[in-house]
Parts: sequence; C-alpha cells; structure tokens
Amino acid sequence: MERLSASGVSALPELKGGFGVFFINSRMQRIILAVDRFSIETACFGIENGRLCFSDRADAVPLDSRTISFQSIYDYLYFHCVPAPATIYREVKRLEHGCHLCLDQGELHRGSHWQPRFDEIRNIPLASRCEQFRGLLRQAVAAEAASTGKLGCFLSGGTDSSTVAGMLCAATGEKARTYSIGFDAAGYDEMEYARIAARHFGTDHHEYYVTADDVVSGIAEVSAFVDQPFGNSSVVPAYFCARMARDDGVSRLLAGDGGDELFGGNVRYRFQQLLELYQRVPVSLRERLIEPTLDTKLGRSGIPGLKHAAAYVRNSRIPMPDRMQSFNLLSRIGASQILDPALLELVDQGEPLRAQRHTYAGAVAVAGSTVNRMLHYDWKYTLADTDLPKVRGAVGLAGLTVGYPLLADEIADFSLGLPSDYKLRNFKLRWFFKEALRDFLPVAILKKKKHGFGLPFGLWATRHAGLRSLAGDSLAALEHRGILKAGFRDELMGQLLSAHPGYYGELIWILMMLEQWLATQPETTRFSPLPSLERNANRMTAAS
Repeated sequence: MERLSASGVSALPELKGGFGVFFINSRMQRIILAVDRFSIETACFGIENGRLCFSDRADAVPLDSRTISFQSIYDYLYFHCVPAPATIYREVKRLEHGCHLCLDQGELHRGSHWQPRFDEIRNIPLASRCEQFRGLLRQAVAAEAASTGKLGCFLSGGTDSSTVAGMLCAATGEKARTYSIGFDAAGYDEMEYARIAARHFGTDHHEYYVTADDVVSGIAEVSAFVDQPFGNSSVVPAYFCARMARDDGVSRLLAGDGGDELFGGNVRYRFQQLLELYQRVPVSLRERLIEPTLDTKLGRSGIPGLKHAAAYVRNSRIPMPDRMQSFNLLSRIGASQILDPALLELVDQGEPLRAQRHTYAGAVAVAGSTVNRMLHYDWKYTLADTDLPKVRGAVGLAGLTVGYPLLADEIADFSLGLPSDYKLRNFKLRWFFKEALRDFLPVAILKKKKHGFGLPFGLWATRHAGLRSLAGDSLAALEHRGILKAGFRDELMGQLLSAHPGYYGELIWILMMLEQWLATQPETTRFSPLPSLERNANRMTAAS
C-alpha cells in the first residue's frame, strides 16, 4: 500500500498472483482500481453524478439506477458471456485483464500495467527447460498448499487437473483430496480418467454424478448468484463439484485452468494451423489453378473430395480472427432467425467482431506466430471472460475460494519464452507440457482427448420433462420480452433440438440462462439500447 501511495499505478507491475485492487488515499485524492494479469479477480465501476462508484461485482456497483443494455444482450448471445470492458448494465464497466483505472486529483485515467511479449528463446536444451518447468509447477502448487484451511482439487481427468492433483500430493507428502463430476450419459462421462489419475497419484478421491434434477435446481441457484448472464453450461457441474468439496470440509479448491491457454492445448489451435498450411502454397498456383477450379461448378458439385477441398480453401482465405467465428452459433444459425427484428434494429451486429479484431491486433503486436497470437487472444476471451468467471462463480456459490497454480506469474513468464513449436508441434497439442511431464502423468491421461465437465443438456432436455419445461418457459419469456423472434421457440424446442440435441441444446442453454438471470433482476432495473460510454469525466468523488 505504501508503494501505491508513493508511486501510484507505476507500482502495480510489482504485484503478484491474482488480485483486485481498490485503493483509496483521500489525502492525495487518489483512487486506484486494478486487476491481475488474467482477471482472476475483478473490478467493476460506473460514473454517476460526478461520482466514481465501484465494486468487485457488476450488480453491486452502488449506482442509483441500472439499465440493461440491448447491445450487451446481443454480445452475450454471441460470446455466451459479456466480455469486458462491457457488462450487462449500460452504466457499469469491468476492467479488462491486466488493466487499471486511476482517479488522481479529479482526473480519470485508464491503462494497462501488464504488457506481455512473446520472446521465443531457442538456445536452451529441452531437458533443462523440462526440469525448470517441473520445478515451477512444484513451487506454484506448494505455495497454494501453504495457505490456511483444508485444500482440495478439481479433478476432471484431463492433463491440467491431473497435474495439479499430482503435484499437490508431491508437495504435501499426503493424499490430495480430489473431486470429480460424472454424467450418466454416453459420450459425456469421463469419470474413468479421473479415477486413473486418482489411482496413479493415490489421492483421497470423491465422486458425484450430476442428474437432470440437479441441473434444474442448479440453474436457479447459479442464475441468482452470478452478477450478469453467463452461458457456459459447465458452471453447473462445477458448482456441484465445489459443493461436494465443501460438504467434505474443504475451504479452498485448486483448479487446472490456464494450461491450455499458456501451452497450446485447445483443439482450435491445431485446426487453425492446418488452415495456415494453405498460405504456404505458391500464390501463382493458388490463384491460377486451385481457386479457379474449386470456384467452378466442379468444385460446387458435392463430390466428397472436392467438396471438402473447397471448404478448406474457403476457410483458409478468411483472415484471422474472422476465421475463428466460422462456427459461432449466432452467426451460423443467423441472428435474424433467432432474435426479434425490433431488437436487431437497436444493436450493432458488427460490434463483437470489431472487438475481436481489436484484441487480435494487440496479439499481432506482441507475438510472431499464429499459435501465440491465438493464445494471447484467448487470455481475454477464454480465460478472463469465460473460464475464470465460471470457476469463480461455481466455488463462490458453494462458499469456497479457488486457486490457479498454472496461472502463477512465473509459469506464465516461462511460457512466453517457449518456441511456438513447443506448444503445437506437427499438430500435436501442448507438446512441451506433455514431454516435461511424460514420466509424471499416466500414459492414458497424456493420450486422452480434451473434454472437461461438459454437460449433456441437449440430450437431457429431450427426455427430462422438468428440464424441458424450464427451457420452454424461459424461451417463451424471452419472446414476451421482445428478445426472441416470435415462432422460433417452437421450432427450436421441436424439430431442431430433436434432430441435433448437442448443437441446438447449447443455443437453448444460453437463451435459458439469459432469461433465468433477467428474472432475478429487480423491477427498478430498466432496459435500454443505448451504449455505455462514459468519457471525459471531471472532478469526481468516490463511492464504494
């Protein structure tokens, strides 16, 4: 605190780990809000009647009135969350990861105190890197083990959670308490991998199988707890996992989030690398032979080989980051098919993609390879805006706290120096991570495909009357609010869901969670299409 008093925001880079700073020095007329590198903690603020108001939650910023932004509703449906700096409220902003806000003698400034840069160092032997990495992992987990209270671990059976659980056993010399969630649904249950990891490390393992009835009750609890709409369905099983740990006396859980985004573990990185190969084909060959051929009737004939080749070339020609939105639900189905025409007239449908382009442009400035640019991009959209709020909300609702050893500053800094082909080599995801832990993790875990706590909602919604009724009623309410297009609810809950439960189930989920959250809002909360832009504020006081 003394450094913040003396140096202001220039002292923020010295802070380590996850933090949310709310610093007030009335003598110096200085207020500083700041969050850590990845937004492990959050800070929200608004400006009203010359006052700077703030809180760690969007719905707790002490304003006299709040307005639901139609643009934020659209953005939520696009991203399945409301990405920072926006929130669902027109009057409230959220600090982006690694950023700060400073009110200094009446002048308001916003900036970033963490500017990562990828520096691919290649003159270090692989064995030395592996040893250093394992040491950093042990240190990060040991630091968490030193915290007070009873400690436990999420264990999905994936690479990251298994690594954290194994390292906790090694750090303490005791059986780590591990907690896993399963589903009685073919293709969704991964409990066996969690059991493999638990047996391998000798953990004190606990399991719970989530049911459709649990989901019905969990939806209501999660919706009432989170500070704005949140559409990642794995928040509900994560909550039941945290609740199981709480009932076992655990006060803090360790999560494996961050490994994919630091070391190249998401499947889309491999897919984009495959598409990038086309750019290596000589331009003359592409423009004179390949593309003219595929653009003809022959290329559009539906012949399997040519059909797939045409799709490959078509996607390869789309620039980044636009290319990554090829599978976006709102884009593929069509916003005009889902949303009320009057709502669409009030929002800017191009805003989400412009925001993504801006974020990706920042990645281009600090990273030379496509995979590193995607990692940097995902630090915002996957970690800060989606995964960390999911875990934070789940454990918070259960009354616990959470730690992320893989996001320790030292591990993040280490990842910045790795060559990009250590993260994605010959289409092998997180190559270095697995090489470094080859003698530590079970072979089955190293070879398994990524899954996590995915929820079989669409499948259950076709069979469970209570879940289907909750979804149908929620969509009917959205139609009544003028958000959902008239008639689309019947089509979606009818033939579309039955034909493709997994695909359309995800859309139903995010719509349902929007309505469930909106239903928790007080009557004083209004709706407005106006964007939340508060600029050039002068001479403000603080309210917290």
